[in-house]
Amino acid sequence: MKITRVETVPVDRYLFVRVHTDAGITGLGESGTWGYLEASEKVVEKFAHYLIGEDPLRIEHHWNYLYRSSHFRGAAIMGALSAIDIALWDIAGKHFDVPVYQLLGGKTRDTCRVYYHVFGSTRDQLVNGCIEAKKLGFTAVGHLTPFLDEDREVPYFKTHAAKIGEAIDAVRQYREAVGDEVDLCVEIHRRLTPAEAVVLARGIEQYHPYFYEDPILPDNFDAMGLVAQHINIPIATGERLHTIYEFQMLLARGAVQYVRPDVCMCGGITGAKKIAALAEAHHVGVVPHNPLSPVSTAACVQIAACIPNFALQEYPIGEHVPPKSEMVRGALEHDGHGSLIVPDRPGIGIELMEDAAERHPYTMRWVGTRLNSDGSVMDQ
Repeated sequence: MKITRVETVPVDRYLFVRVHTDAGITGLGESGTWGYLEASEKVVEKFAHYLIGEDPLRIEHHWNYLYRSSHFRGAAIMGALSAIDIALWDIAGKHFDVPVYQLLGGKTRDTCRVYYHVFGSTRDQLVNGCIEAKKLGFTAVGHLTPFLDEDREVPYFKTHAAKIGEAIDAVRQYREAVGDEVDLCVEIHRRLTPAEAVVLARGIEQYHPYFYEDPILPDNFDAMGLVAQHINIPIATGERLHTIYEFQMLLARGAVQYVRPDVCMCGGITGAKKIAALAEAHHVGVVPHNPLSPVSTAACVQIAACIPNFALQEYPIGEHVPPKSEMVRGALEHDGHGSLIVPDRPGIGIELMEDAAERHPYTMRWVGTRLNSDGSVMDQ
């Protein structure tokens, strides 16, 4: 079996990659480069020059060849490599007529617990979102900010006391809205300094958040470790990291209790499986990052199904995702009790609709971030 074509398919806000073979088997993957999918698409096109004519089943070899050939890393490159890797695993599963997880050691579980995305520009919207998630059968909610999903065009200012006090009270309201039947995954989006992160964590500790996600910028592993040493709630981070080496440094510092590898960014299924093994050696759970399409969800669940230290899966349904029935065939099923059912279809178990690009034309993400009231840049 040989690779005959590598195809990029931009759809809506996503970039899919299809790898074709002379055996008639096609694999599907997705790049998680987010705001720079155009750059990732060009990398895929360059990688195709090497891949065409190669055996698609030599996944580990191709991974190393593409990763190590250019001597450079980064989001555009790793997103492209991840998409290709997922597609190659999809081909392998279809070739052997088994789900990908079967090639990675088999199932460790039949369902994967997920957390539901909650959005809102007002506190009432976020509280009601938590209540609605509970009614739908979800046992965890995430993307749940204590600071509101405010318009980035509006300059920001609050005193320290107001900023921290209002955030603590927000988490109180979320907990009171759902009781102890729903876990809260508190999302900070990197907007705090280490000092602020410690103060807020101590304030919300009494409400038992499942995890405290990206409290500070992820660039300095020592700083994240410092925060972890001074708080008593688990930190979740890793969505912006690209390699097993970065995760190893994070884990070695005790800076994370739940790693968040993005399967479409960290090197695909190959990279994510290795990161999960590193985390397992540190007794750290895995919460795959997944703000993308149902293709990403399907790839994430292949990992979740076969690792012993899976904890929770991000499940991005809601206002920003087109109806799954219009984009893919074989979207994963929610069991009504807070989990996705692990599929038994070959490969990653999902196919892109042939007219997906026509139904949902590609939309570029433009550069833009929020400013403080004094004109300086903030993170949100």
